[in-house]
Amino acid sequence: MEIPEAAAPVGSFFLFFLLLACGTLVAALLGAAHRLGLFYQLLHKVDKASVRHGGENVAAVLRAHGVRFIFTLVGGHISSLLVACEKLGIRVVDTRHEVTAVFAADATARLSGTVGVAAVTAGPGLTNTVTAVKNAQMAHSPVLLLGGATSTLLQNRGALQAVDQLSLFRPLCKFCASVRRVRDIVPTLRAAMAAAQSGTPGPVFVELPIDVLYPYFMVQKEMVPAKPPKGLVGRAVSWYLENYLANLFAGAWEPQPEGPLPLDIPQAAPQQVQRCMEILSRAKRPLMVLGSQALLTPTPADKLQAAVETLGVPCFLGGMARGLLGRNHPLHIRQNRSAALKKADVIVLAGTVCDFRLSYGRVFSRSSKIIIVNRNREEMLLNSDIFWKPQEAVQGDVGSFVLKLVEGLQGQTWAPDWVEELREADRQKEQTFREKAAVPVAQHLNPVRVLQLVEETLPDNSILVVDGGDFVGTAAHLVQPRGPLCWLDPGAFGTLGVGAGFALGAKLCRPDAEVWCLFGDGAFGYSLIEFDTFVRHKIPVMALVGNDAGWTQISREQVPCLGSNVACGLAYTDYHKAAMGLGARGLLLSRENEDQLVEVLHNAQQQCRDGHPVVVNILIGRTDFRDGSIAV
Repeated sequence: MEIPEAAAPVGSFFLFFLLLACGTLVAALLGAAHRLGLFYQLLHKVDKASVRHGGENVAAVLRAHGVRFIFTLVGGHISSLLVACEKLGIRVVDTRHEVTAVFAADATARLSGTVGVAAVTAGPGLTNTVTAVKNAQMAHSPVLLLGGATSTLLQNRGALQAVDQLSLFRPLCKFCASVRRVRDIVPTLRAAMAAAQSGTPGPVFVELPIDVLYPYFMVQKEMVPAKPPKGLVGRAVSWYLENYLANLFAGAWEPQPEGPLPLDIPQAAPQQVQRCMEILSRAKRPLMVLGSQALLTPTPADKLQAAVETLGVPCFLGGMARGLLGRNHPLHIRQNRSAALKKADVIVLAGTVCDFRLSYGRVFSRSSKIIIVNRNREEMLLNSDIFWKPQEAVQGDVGSFVLKLVEGLQGQTWAPDWVEELREADRQKEQTFREKAAVPVAQHLNPVRVLQLVEETLPDNSILVVDGGDFVGTAAHLVQPRGPLCWLDPGAFGTLGVGAGFALGAKLCRPDAEVWCLFGDGAFGYSLIEFDTFVRHKIPVMALVGNDAGWTQISREQVPCLGSNVACGLAYTDYHKAAMGLGARGLLLSRENEDQLVEVLHNAQQQCRDGHPVVVNILIGRTDFRDGSIAV
């Protein structure tokens, strides 16, 4: 029988529709099978008898990257990774607040040139770290934050301490990831640690849900019902949970590379380096301002120090670059920076940003030629559309750039009268401070005199940690770090409370160094409880608390402008006694023992050398950090 011609297209359309529907169904089934991990499970086994856990994978990656310390405040979400780190010889240091753990990791990163690591529990444990993570971001510190989380299956279902942690940290971190399967722990951590150190260094965050950190049998007990459910729906749910568990652990213990990935560190273009050489070679009054980026790896601090000395250009040092040239180096200019920048004809900003610290670029003369080098293009050009313009803007590693610059300018010299002019201004400012130190104070001690004696007493093997306002601001003028990487301050974020964490990281990184912490009394309130941490972990550090019984830096502006000292007053608290209550040693410096000031400092030093953390409570008059004046 013949098929009518009109029926042929209908039959073809029906066949096409049938094939399309079948293809769509097959694709959907294959996609579902892939999402459920069924194909992966065909090729990779699940070792249900293994007692291993994901915390061991975390510890293995950290050890392979040379991590020696992990800072934490313990929580059930992360216990397994802490135990695994301990077993592999990574020292676990627990603090009394999560923010201190991240500050300690930050200091470790700055001093060691590797990634500093902190691990905290889920929810409030992580939210407590936000300030320290932001501080690390602005200071360009490569910090890895490991955060616990509720199990992958219970996320967004109202579990205890469950919040959207990734959304919280994405604006703060270069890299954020949540590990969804045990086998993903190793590659995720390797990628995170490479990201932390590449480009412009900074913090990274890896979320580790509890079910990827604990053994199969423990997760199975929590996830899969002990008794097989009845009914079709119950069986379907049971199958889904069992498959979910299998996919979580499939291939978990197969060997994977654990070591570091290659880093991406930007380098200055040779043509730009050449142009910078030509600009600098024609300078009559050159000046260099080195910032923290200059001390980033891969350039060793001693090579950078030698290069700056060879170049012979007078320089100001800020942030982590403080101490680069040691104490009293003829090229290191310490005072009157704004005036010097106005007079210079060529200025090299090496890892320095034109933010509030350089008056947003307004300190430069319009006639000055400015060379700026920075790994971060956005920071490099900050405010260049308003107050200043660079002659050369070089995106690249600062330390490597300086070495290349010096190599191309071998034999270049500059008129000695320029350096002498700057040093004479330094000497005049230092004479002003000597006069301030001699001013009698009606009550308590003259803080300028105290800090001068600290400068005279500070040993060559010291690391300075500074945390505060007025007292620390004055110390920045008077107390000199003794060498490269011997000064730790919060950086551009101006964070109070860094002191204890920075001291903790510094002493662990350099156990043979004396760690001297200069605190304002307001800032010390954040760090006091961590003397319990120092005592428990036998970490001897020395804290000098400039106690002027107030938030004086705020009070000085608030009272004349608004007529009230509200919220600015503190008490002359016995901080030394509080420290003694935590098991540390405590000493008091006041007018009653003013003639024994040096002896008290030596006593504190000796007690630190004997293994005891020490707090020296120094009752002082109030100082204006801007000019060192004394409020009698």
